[in-house]
Amino acid sequence: MGRTILIADDHPLFRAALRGAVAGALPDAEFVEADSVAAVLEAIERHPQADVLLLDLDMPGAHGFSALAHVRGSRPELPVVIVSATADAPTVANAFSYGAQGFIAKSADAAAIGAGVEAVLQGELVAPPDYRAPAPGTPGSADLEVAARLAELTPQQFRVLSMLLSGLLNKQIAFELDVSEATVKAHVTAVLRKLGVANRTQAVLRVGRLAIDHGALRAAPEEAD
Repeated sequence: MGRTILIADDHPLFRAALRGAVAGALPDAEFVEADSVAAVLEAIERHPQADVLLLDLDMPGAHGFSALAHVRGSRPELPVVIVSATADAPTVANAFSYGAQGFIAKSADAAAIGAGVEAVLQGELVAPPDYRAPAPGTPGSADLEVAARLAELTPQQFRVLSMLLSGLLNKQIAFELDVSEATVKAHVTAVLRKLGVANRTQAVLRVGRLAIDHGALRAAPEEAD
């Protein structure tokens, strides 16, 4: 029986390259593609028996490691392989700390990508060949408390949080999700409570601990939530 592989990357050409690389190692695999974190969450809901998720760290809605932390917390049985152009030792180490079972650099060749995914499916932990784990306590290490809080969010709450982190207002989020502003306010209230913060600015600062590019996070003006 073929494996179901979820591929999450916002670049169509790279998704095609990943599909080809994995198909070389797993010719019977079926592929489901997503170009944003919102689409990833929908794909996971539609394919609960998926075998592995290949996740780019730099895609709409990802906000660094927040999507990884949420997926691993909410779907611990789904192995996640990070496929990223940023593959320095701290980034790889943090990915493993947040629950990734594999990390493949985008510069890897097709054979290495296919072999890496196949190894993860066999239960192995896969890292770039030149990876050396940083010493414990190295600055920039993972914030597991924030990751645990993100894991408590429902998929819809995480979608709302991602939009908050992008600076959207309640009415804009309501439009994007096709729900009422009252529903968005309820989700925002729940998100802030689960994150243990009082407002959007504090939410951005807290989730920002999981960011790779801290400049990409920005809160919308505070609203009466």
